[in-house]
This record gives sequence, C-alpha cells and structure tokens, in this order.
Amino acid sequence: MAIRAIVVILTACLAAGGIRASGERQPAQDKQGEAKVARNQATAGSALTAGEDAAYRIGPQDVLKIDVWKEEQLSRTVPVRPDGKITLPLLNDIQAVGLAPMELARVISDQLKKYINDPQVTVSVTEINSRRIYVNGEVTKAGAYALLPRMTILQALSSSGGFTQFARVKNIYVLRTENGKQTKIPFNYKEAISGKNATQNIELQPGDVIVVP
Repeated sequence: MAIRAIVVILTACLAAGGIRASGERQPAQDKQGEAKVARNQATAGSALTAGEDAAYRIGPQDVLKIDVWKEEQLSRTVPVRPDGKITLPLLNDIQAVGLAPMELARVISDQLKKYINDPQVTVSVTEINSRRIYVNGEVTKAGAYALLPRMTILQALSSSGGFTQFARVKNIYVLRTENGKQTKIPFNYKEAISGKNATQNIELQPGDVIVVP
C-alpha cells in the first residue's frame, strides 16, 4: 500500500510539472506569433510606402508634412493655400502646386542652404484634398471621395458602400468636364463585374461625378 501511494504521488507531481511546462511554453509561442504579426505589418507598411505614386503632383488644399532633419522648429504640417503656395519659417511663401513631393523637397532644401548647412528635407502628402471624385444617387454613402492613383469606376463604387434596392446598375454614368464641356460616359455595372466590356471600367479623373440612377 505504501509503495502504491508513493507511485500515485509521483504521477501527480509529474503531471503537475507537465502542466506548468506547457503553461511556460505558451507565452513564448504567443510572443512568436506577435513577432510574426509585427513583421507582416512592417512588410505591409513598406509595401504601401513603395507603392506610392511618384508621379503625383501637389494640388490646392492638399496637406503636406515638411520634415527638416534635426531642425524641429522648421518641421511642420502645412496646408496648400488656394493660390498654390505654402508658408514656412525663414522662407515665407513657396510655390507647391504642380510639383511632385520630391521636387518641392529640393526647392525647400535649396532655399534653406542660405541658413543651414546641408539641409535634409522630406515632403510627404498627408491629405489629398485636391483630387476628388463624387458618387451620387442610389448608393449607401454618397459624397466626395479622394481620388487614389489609377482609381477606376468599380473601385469608387466599392467605396460608396453598395447600392440601394432602387439602383439601376445597368444605367450608371460618369459626368466629366473637360475644357468647359461636360460629357456623359455610360457604365453597365452588371457587365463590368462579369468581365464583359471591360474597357468601360475607366480610370477616373479629378472632378468626375459617378451617378447611380
């Protein structure tokens, strides 16, 4: 009986030790999982940065972040005024509209050389307000949307939250104004999502209005 009791006690101790070991391993596994997620997020962030449109031109009402390395007093976030200019310390007004962010960074850097040795300037667009398209009619969320690079009609419609039950999706059209003249571009949603007449899913331009009757 004494031997059997000792065996039972030893078995219970071994089982408890196994539970503790499993519990100790779990946090390590969790940390590995968290590290994997963090790596994935970092990779995604790098992909987003690499995928930015280098051809983008700054427009009125865009918001820019100006970073001057080691010069916190000169670094700031500024809006582009309707006249196309931004205001910075030391430099006052600088023309921004029509320039790519890297071009504007060079302009600012060149002008700062009068006051700072070898200024390192970075310009990024934090809000794109100059390039907008509009979705009206029988959609869940009608309104203005930022025009992303190479955005198509289907992509814009997906941002508007879907159609109402009354939408005539075969009769959608885009209103576009060019050289003071408005044109109407038809779009059949049913055909587009089925792969028919794919050429009608055109890239949008600033100011385009998508109408869902």
